[in-house]
Amino acid sequence: MLDANIKNQLKAYLERVTQPIEIVASLDDSDKSREMQALLGDIAEQSNRITVIERRDDAERKPSFAINRAGEDTGVRFAGLPMGHEFTSLILALLQVGGHPPKVEPEVIEQIRAIEGTYEFETFISLSCHNCPDVVQALNLMAVINPNIRHTMIDGALFQDEVNERQIMAVPTVFLNGQHFGQGRMELAEIVAKIDTGAQARAAEKISAKGEFDVLVVGGGPAGAAAAIYAARKGIRTGVVAERFGGQVMDTLAIENFISVKATEGPKLAAALEEHVKEYEVDVMNLQRAAAVIPGERGFEVKLENGASLQAHTVILATGARWREMNVPGEKEFRGKGVAYCPHCDGPLFKGKRVAVIGGGNSGVEAAIDLAGIVSHVTLLEFADSLRADAVLQKKLASLPNVTVITNAQTTEVTGDAKVNGLVYKDRVSGDSQRIELEGIFVQIGLLPNTDFVKDTVERTRFGEIVVDARGQTSVPGLFAAGDCTTVPFKQIVIAMGEGAKASLAAFDHLIRESVPA
Repeated sequence: MLDANIKNQLKAYLERVTQPIEIVASLDDSDKSREMQALLGDIAEQSNRITVIERRDDAERKPSFAINRAGEDTGVRFAGLPMGHEFTSLILALLQVGGHPPKVEPEVIEQIRAIEGTYEFETFISLSCHNCPDVVQALNLMAVINPNIRHTMIDGALFQDEVNERQIMAVPTVFLNGQHFGQGRMELAEIVAKIDTGAQARAAEKISAKGEFDVLVVGGGPAGAAAAIYAARKGIRTGVVAERFGGQVMDTLAIENFISVKATEGPKLAAALEEHVKEYEVDVMNLQRAAAVIPGERGFEVKLENGASLQAHTVILATGARWREMNVPGEKEFRGKGVAYCPHCDGPLFKGKRVAVIGGGNSGVEAAIDLAGIVSHVTLLEFADSLRADAVLQKKLASLPNVTVITNAQTTEVTGDAKVNGLVYKDRVSGDSQRIELEGIFVQIGLLPNTDFVKDTVERTRFGEIVVDARGQTSVPGLFAAGDCTTVPFKQIVIAMGEGAKASLAAFDHLIRESVPA
């Protein structure tokens, strides 16, 4: 099952295991059970502290396996083979159950230990989803720490009957005690905060008690990270407020145009950004959303949605952008029930089904190419009279037999009952309306800047972009902006980083000039 190179790496990792582990496998006579049997056998061969126990007459999903401390039910289970992006989740579960300490702040561990009640989590994933492992790893860790918490990872492609019964159309989808708990990427602190009801109030009180910052960066994407590093290197008091550290990069799979790095993935780059920021004395306040920026006589007050308030001499807005929506009837109602925005994550859930891709730029054409290898048929709809994607992508798209391209198509409605069953579009040449029967719609029509919370504070364009000059200065002195939320053209990671650095240097220059008497 595992090649020699992976076995050697796994053996090295498993040397950190200090307690005996029992892997209890629930198997039947299927091919997938035989694959699981081989995988678990390979794992057990790499450590004399691991024992595999096979069961065939129990009531657990098959194939699945639990990772337990010897003589205990730890509450960590994998239904399906955790390969692909989930292989790391498997290794971490083995290490943590086996006594290797997790890289988590002690206060978070104590917070998890103190959670009372009974929590049975189930996470439906796809092995190609790059957002799923964070959720799986967070919930596995919580199960290892707190005996009141249990977690099962479920491969949606393998357990299609459950996916259909629960009408799951996007991953990761998490259920708690049989009820829908959440969908999409979630970090450990975010999950803990959702079940620890007093966490938000405690966080707000702690944040409000912080002193005044010289530079406060709002946003934790490439622009925000660069701004924070450049400010901290000047030796001034720097803080970062981020709704999600890494920003839109976390939802990007392949990155092949980041200069000096031939190829990487968004989550890897985001982790590297966070690690670099933490090399400096930067106060990072993650999972915090800004609600308002209020200019004052000496600086700014930044209000957060949890009720906290921060003071800063200068502020750099680096809030990035989000997926643009079609804003047609049915889109919001069927989001997560057939309407999706991440083909890499959710594509496997539509295996053998009919889907549409909205948008003929690079993102849309790339999505159609990827989906064509999974689904039965892809219909790509483009508003303009021709596709806008690079020629090489268009050539590849044209070679695929199960793709139909429709131009001059304006999507007007998403239809469905419990989930999507079609879409309606208008032919912009004839004016006629047409309906396509399908099971999934992937929206790939660009981005919208996250600037609504400052619409009454700074000058913005009609597209919502913050107007900045060559130094990143906004219409409000001392308030700077950088990255995808601004008027700077070409929304690229490398450009956002440069703009973040520039805005930070401009903010430092502003601080120096303001401190000198007239």
